[in-house]
Amino acid sequence: MTDTDKTRRRLVLSLGALAASTQVVSLFAQAAERAPRIDVHHHVSFPRFDEALKTQGVRTVTWTVERSLAEMDKSGIAIAVTSLIQPSVSFGDTALGRTLSREANEFGARLVRDHPGRFGAFGTIPYTDTEGSLKEIEYALDTLRLDGFQLMTSYSGKYLGDPVFWPVLEELNRRSAVMYTHPLAPACCGNTVPGVSAGTIEYATDTTRTIASLLFSGAAARFPNIRWIFSHSGGTMPFLLSRFVQEERLMKDKAEKLPKGLMHELAKFYYDTAQGNHAGALAALVKIAPVSQMLYGTDYPFRGGAEVNAGLAEYGFSAADLRAIDRDNALKLMPRLAKQG
Repeated sequence: MTDTDKTRRRLVLSLGALAASTQVVSLFAQAAERAPRIDVHHHVSFPRFDEALKTQGVRTVTWTVERSLAEMDKSGIAIAVTSLIQPSVSFGDTALGRTLSREANEFGARLVRDHPGRFGAFGTIPYTDTEGSLKEIEYALDTLRLDGFQLMTSYSGKYLGDPVFWPVLEELNRRSAVMYTHPLAPACCGNTVPGVSAGTIEYATDTTRTIASLLFSGAAARFPNIRWIFSHSGGTMPFLLSRFVQEERLMKDKAEKLPKGLMHELAKFYYDTAQGNHAGALAALVKIAPVSQMLYGTDYPFRGGAEVNAGLAEYGFSAADLRAIDRDNALKLMPRLAKQG
């Protein structure tokens, strides 16, 4: 090899190294531009709640604040907005429901207070108990200053839009509340396919049922100020859209119950990305709702942030859309979190 060839080879290698280093710097710059995430689907527990679950034969979760914070730091999550696991406080015992709701809300508020900048909290209400719910809404918002409320998708066979719940929805509408929903296996369908857990099929399906309940009962249009969040990218609803459209066409009271139309209401809802972050779910969801309605969610401790981060990155969202999903949409929905971190 001549001296000239050697010089050229060194030049090529140098340029290659420079290009590689530039690419690395670019990747770090892109990561820095993406502000830390806000997880709106992050479960917690406390001892009294664990005891209640055990007495009902419901599985508990092993949760500690240290484990939550470790997962958040590993996955680039600045703030987790916490909620209880299913079935929340729905045990068919009015007194217990009220007691657990109050304890859960005070626990959430304490978590926010003790770890500044790391947590928000969705409050808990005993939804089937109208009087108890109204009292807890007032306490959670006016005294504890929580970020909204969590609801299960169904309660003893009744879905969220059932008229029996309208007195509670009326108050939540008056307060423009943020309502995060989480599915569970309804009473009808706990073991429909032997050997397949309820969470595999029924959870996403129960989210779809409650969305249908809110839409076709007229509750979504009747209480337009409620900001609804549905888990798992809307469950199976995006895949059943044509059937929802057909149901709308068959409605004789559409002008009363869906005066602005089905798609208007669906596009207003918010959807978290927990277990709905693969390409099929995202492709279906973005045809229904704009990116502004998508929220980052993990389903911790059942799933971690790495799965969500990879799914969102692989889908091909723009940097601006990723930032919106990761953080900005949650801040617009719950601006108090901007003071958290």
